[in-house]
Amino acid sequence: MSNPLYFPAWQRPHWQPSDEEIIVQFYVFGDFQPIRVPSAQYGSDGLPEEVELTSHYNNVLRDWDGYPLKGALGELFKNDAPEAFDKAVAAPQVLVLRGRFKDSVDTGYLRDTFGVLAGLLDIGGVAILDPQILTLFSADEWRQRYLIRDGAPLRHHVLILRDEEEDSDRLWIHTRGLRKFGRPDISLHDVPATQIDRAGALCQRLVELQAMGAHFKHGQSLDVDGIFGGLTAELGGGYDDPQFNNTYVAFYWPQSEE
Repeated sequence: MSNPLYFPAWQRPHWQPSDEEIIVQFYVFGDFQPIRVPSAQYGSDGLPEEVELTSHYNNVLRDWDGYPLKGALGELFKNDAPEAFDKAVAAPQVLVLRGRFKDSVDTGYLRDTFGVLAGLLDIGGVAILDPQILTLFSADEWRQRYLIRDGAPLRHHVLILRDEEEDSDRLWIHTRGLRKFGRPDISLHDVPATQIDRAGALCQRLVELQAMGAHFKHGQSLDVDGIFGGLTAELGGGYDDPQFNNTYVAFYWPQSEE
């Protein structure tokens, strides 16, 4: 690249140590040149030692039960990103990156990992799958989302979803992807339809606070303008939780609020 863009290693000014683990996982599809990954131009020193990279033939990996481009997940990606899906399916190789870290005061691990991902796109990568946010990107889409001067917004690393509550006309706002920062995902229940914009902004603010290191305790009160008494944090979940694949911190909008 003539004007390389460097990934930042954000400091986490709200950092509080926790027992949570940081987890990164990506699939990179392509036909890769057998050369050193040009990650230095993106400010990366290469993969952190905690991240394992394994190489597979795509036609062999697709027989694996956990292969992400088949079954219900495959249908999701095929419908949401048909161009990237076709490129990923046709690619001869798949590189799988997985890593676990102790809670960290900065995000240098993310800078170095994303620098390698960017470099892999320069030597034959055609698509990147981020299973934590259930998103498959073509190479160009990934670059547009993450190769941004001074770093992509934190919300680009997280998926914010909206669903209807069961047996209710209220809404559920929730996230996926905060495992990248070693933090629980957000689960905001019982949101009135009239408050959806306000709740979405609150959810995004909570994502940013946690990505910058904040950590909620069970029973902790959260002050929210216009809600008497605020909201109360409830911790739950785990890596086998089907909705999050992560721990979560839940808040319940008061029934009296419309």
